[in-house]
Amino acid sequence: MPLPEVLTRIARYAVQAIPGADGAGLTLLEHHRSDTIVQTADFVGEVDAIQYGVGEGPCITAARDAVTVISGSIGADPRWPRFGGRVARLGVHSAISLPLVTPDEVVGAMNVYAFAKNAFDERAAELGEVFAVPAAVAVQNARVLEDARRLSERLQRTLDERMVIERAVGIVMSRSGVEEGEARARLTRLSQHEHVKLVQVARTLVEEAARRARSRPHERPLD
Repeated sequence: MPLPEVLTRIARYAVQAIPGADGAGLTLLEHHRSDTIVQTADFVGEVDAIQYGVGEGPCITAARDAVTVISGSIGADPRWPRFGGRVARLGVHSAISLPLVTPDEVVGAMNVYAFAKNAFDERAAELGEVFAVPAAVAVQNARVLEDARRLSERLQRTLDERMVIERAVGIVMSRSGVEEGEARARLTRLSQHEHVKLVQVARTLVEEAARRARSRPHERPLD
């Protein structure tokens, strides 16, 4: 099952399980930026966009400090003076933000919001933490799979590039009658002279050779 679908289900279950919750979303932290990838209601995305825009809010605090954050009156919360007033005008007054913690790092946060003031208590936070655990595991597993996929692609790209270079070396040897080392040196010098990567020089040579081969008239068999 794709990661967004898994996290959407977790967010929906959290809204159903936590008394007073009106919406929830899951935010991932990657390359020092925050991105809400799933949300159970449109207003959740609006709230999160505000806090990422001003650089403060319960999600940011939860992810930065790796602690569960509760607020029953966001508009009057002194922790986020720029965030609170804007969100209160949307009619959102309560929040629980729970860090998604893995053994290595905090990978994001689950944010649960309510329109009512003082909607959440410690019991609500405990329930939220129950859902934050599988969300963190899902994100961690997805990252491991993505890293493996990227590594596989890099290895395949490296192999493909080596094959192109070896073919180009063979073409130079065939045309010039030089040894492999000299053929490779010629390609390297051409790469340096033209200020392009060796693989690009090799690819151009191979493609040119293929075009020439296709343009030659085919010999007709003798009867």
